[in-house]
Amino acid sequence: MTEQTKTRFPAPLYAAAGAGDIAVEQLRKLPAVINDLSERAAASLRTYNEQAGTKAAELRDKASTTDFEALRGNAASVATSFAQIAQDRAVAAYTALVARGERVVGTGVVEAADVVNADIEKTEEPAAIEAADKVVETADEKPAATPKPRKRAASK
Repeated sequence: MTEQTKTRFPAPLYAAAGAGDIAVEQLRKLPAVINDLSERAAASLRTYNEQAGTKAAELRDKASTTDFEALRGNAASVATSFAQIAQDRAVAAYTALVARGERVVGTGVVEAADVVNADIEKTEEPAAIEAADKVVETADEKPAATPKPRKRAASK
């Protein structure tokens, strides 16, 4: 898998930050990509319409001479090797995302988080205990309040 970083943030957080950075980068390229794809699609459609008849005849000939049993035999071994390749690529991509996320987040954030966490640990617990003690003390010291008598409205 991936190496654990020496920071307090887990690797998935860095991977998410890296993926977000890549997404922003790719979204900035989107208008140019859309123009390019629309031009290529129009050209491909013209070419496809011209060659559709001849390709259909070629494919019919291939289908009648293909040994499907041999294809089934090879499919399992090829699928296994592709799965291994995909797993290796996924691990490499995840590691790259973690590294990119660490650069995006930066070490200054980690240092600030350490300081904030240390401050929280030092101050939060004693304040909560003191507040609870004061509530208990004031509840014990206050006498019960007696209700005040109501004034009656004069009737006419």
